[in-house]
Amino acid sequence: MAMREIRTVGDPVLRTRCEPITEVDDRVRSLVEDLLETVDTDGRAGLAANQIGVGLRAFSWNIDDEVGYVLNPRLVEVSEEEYQDGDEGCLSVPGLWFPTKRAWYARVVGEDLDGREVVVEGTELMARCLQHEVDHLDGMLYLDRLERSVRKKAMRAMREQLA
Repeated sequence: MAMREIRTVGDPVLRTRCEPITEVDDRVRSLVEDLLETVDTDGRAGLAANQIGVGLRAFSWNIDDEVGYVLNPRLVEVSEEEYQDGDEGCLSVPGLWFPTKRAWYARVVGEDLDGREVVVEGTELMARCLQHEVDHLDGMLYLDRLERSVRKKAMRAMREQLA
């Protein structure tokens, strides 16, 4: 197991759709261990495989003292009438938080290392995390979901940070 370096905005791996995991081998087992160790730090809610440079569909979470993972997650349900509009941040966009509209409830279905079905669901922070991490696996950042005026501010803040 290893604490892995987080890839940040500008790294092409973050904009690449991750490939499904077709075989659980030592590489995938090691990936899961690294995801679990890397997310298990205060202030970290979720971590997608591409955020540590691996283009496979897997993520881990650390919400309310529960740490877990899911392989090949699919976002199968979100609340259509209830939304949350709180600030969202990202390990790959360090130090910046912006209001991001997300569904209040979300459910993801995937599998574990033994091929058993895993269902992860929740409201508020867990729902935000599930939507955020599946977006990562699809090559999206939360910045892509910002309203136009907020996105403009976010891009300016990122440029200032890099200067």
